[in-house]
Amino acid sequence: MTGHRVTGRGGGATADTFRIAEGRLGDEPTLTVSAPDGAVRVVLALRGATLLSWQVARGVAGQLTELTDGYRDEAELLSQDGVRAGLLAPFPNRVADGRYHHAGHDHDLLPGRLGDRTVYHGFAREAPFRLVAATMTPDSARLLLRSTSIRPDRYPGYPFALDLDVEYTIGRHELGIGIRATNVGETTAPYASGWHPYFTLSRPRPIDDLVLHIPAHTLIRTDASLIPLRGKDALLPLDRCPDLDFRTPRRLGDAVIDACFADLDPGPGGRTGTVLSDPATGDALRVWQHGGYLHVFTGDTLARDRRASLALEPVEAPTDAYNRPEHAAALSLEPGRRREFRFGVTYLPAARRGVSDVSCPGRGAGSRKA
Repeated sequence: MTGHRVTGRGGGATADTFRIAEGRLGDEPTLTVSAPDGAVRVVLALRGATLLSWQVARGVAGQLTELTDGYRDEAELLSQDGVRAGLLAPFPNRVADGRYHHAGHDHDLLPGRLGDRTVYHGFAREAPFRLVAATMTPDSARLLLRSTSIRPDRYPGYPFALDLDVEYTIGRHELGIGIRATNVGETTAPYASGWHPYFTLSRPRPIDDLVLHIPAHTLIRTDASLIPLRGKDALLPLDRCPDLDFRTPRRLGDAVIDACFADLDPGPGGRTGTVLSDPATGDALRVWQHGGYLHVFTGDTLARDRRASLALEPVEAPTDAYNRPEHAAALSLEPGRRREFRFGVTYLPAARRGVSDVSCPGRGAGSRKA
């Protein structure tokens, strides 16, 4: 492999360490990372630094099982339908009407467009990334991918310059991600990030029988276009919305959810953990994040395999944060400054799980492409 640094015990990847190999999804370059005993396999596309597949040995037989529902071919990756495992930067979710005001200036992300002006999930998910470093050990792999594509005049309505670093840490049962943005321009930029993965524990069964636990106390109320209401009207205590209160783990059933949860309870080390479990097997996934919000989408409008997987999306900021004055300070990234958002997911097989482990918005409200 050329153009980047690969290290491990003795200075390079060896037969007893995690391995990395270059490949293709159609014409799109990919990286495949696997454990020395074959018990873990991860595939990433360099387009968007996108997770395509996360497989872990499961059960007594140790057969590799897919735990995410990513893009299956080049056409899906290019179409971006559902934004499957997309990395979201410089903004997650929607910007209302594609317009925002920042530092005394009005910006239009969709200049000249009439009619549908939906814009969502930023530019990083389609940006070119390259592998700049990789470290392999017997127990894990760490990959650093970089994009320098966000520059003034590259994306209409976003005249700012950012370097993005995405670090994947791949372990035996855990996948960790850190997104770091550095403002390499001369003006303060609005910035927030997130992740849009879909998880599956029950395939080929739908998600209805899965059990969800979200340690959140507040729901973000939205209008029919899924844009949060203004000011404090957007904050709905979950005590007043029992249909979307998952503080006590419960079955998803036929719930149709496209909603953002706030006021997350931090756990050990400041990590909030949202747990999705399958009572049929006892297996679970813990989606963790350091700060931010959690968006949940039951996949009812996906073009493929509706309700076959559940999107659990760690995000730094709620939808339309660019247009919310109360978020302006948190979004501002000054020249020369860097900010990081860390999150990930841990697979908890049944044998390893411990004991510790108004009308409500989000239920059938609005429609969405991602």
